[in-house]
Amino acid sequence: MSTFVTSATAPRKKGRGGSLGWLALPALAFFLAFAVVPLVGVLWLSFTTWDGLGEIRLTGLDSWHAVLDNPGLMHSLWVTFLVMALSWAFQTPLSILLGVFLAGRQRYRAVLAVVYFIPLLLSSAAIAITYKALLDPNFGLGAGLGIDILIQDWLGEPTLALGVVIFVVSWQFIPFHSLLYQGGVRQIPRSMYEAAELDGAGRVRMFWSITLPQLKYTIITSSTLMVVGSLTFFDLIYVMTAGGPGDATRVLALDMYKRGFQANLMGPASVIAVILVVVGLLLAMLLRRIGGGNNSDSQLEGA
Repeated sequence: MSTFVTSATAPRKKGRGGSLGWLALPALAFFLAFAVVPLVGVLWLSFTTWDGLGEIRLTGLDSWHAVLDNPGLMHSLWVTFLVMALSWAFQTPLSILLGVFLAGRQRYRAVLAVVYFIPLLLSSAAIAITYKALLDPNFGLGAGLGIDILIQDWLGEPTLALGVVIFVVSWQFIPFHSLLYQGGVRQIPRSMYEAAELDGAGRVRMFWSITLPQLKYTIITSSTLMVVGSLTFFDLIYVMTAGGPGDATRVLALDMYKRGFQANLMGPASVIAVILVVVGLLLAMLLRRIGGGNNSDSQLEGA
């Protein structure tokens, strides 16, 4: 009887799996149209000379030589990695702590979660304009309140300007990552904490021994989003500092914009775009490897 049921239902299961495969076609078409095709187009443009309006001329590796031989590329790459590393180091601990705090079931924490999420709803350009006004040494917050420590040329000194950019970026995106950690903490079984309480563990010990290890895959996911997202910071930096003072905050994405749309050098700009894609892919693969295993696995595996 069991053999008959198995043989009778096998074709039906196969047909159902085949029919479900068609559901992936719209997503695949979207991916090809808006990811693969533009990427191939940018790669092709990197071997050309084009001012954005005239004739596109194939020039081989001229654009690549122009970009790779320019010392400004290494400076922009260094600033990009600096912003990436410092913003990750600043955002990750605060996001974890806020996420753990907001995971509580108290009503006031739910209200605070909504309040903390507000910065993410604001435009990056609007945030940059607001902070630029607040930090103005003559008419900003420090001058208005008479606080001497705030009356500085925050965006006129290279070190201060870089610090301000990292702070504002972190202020805007910490709420998003806190939301990820909040969801991750709520997936941890309460029984693990109850068992730890019976063993006499305090809250700090439970955080280091239970919460943090169980957030392993959430940390990898959040870190990947932070690191890859750092490569595309443009609007906030452009409005706030325009890459200055000098080239202190000139990240790769801003360098690409200035070459392509201010200097009308679409070939070199496309080269930088390809470099950004390659760096992003390598970093994502590295973080995935550091995480070990499949990041899509449940963080409760082995619990």
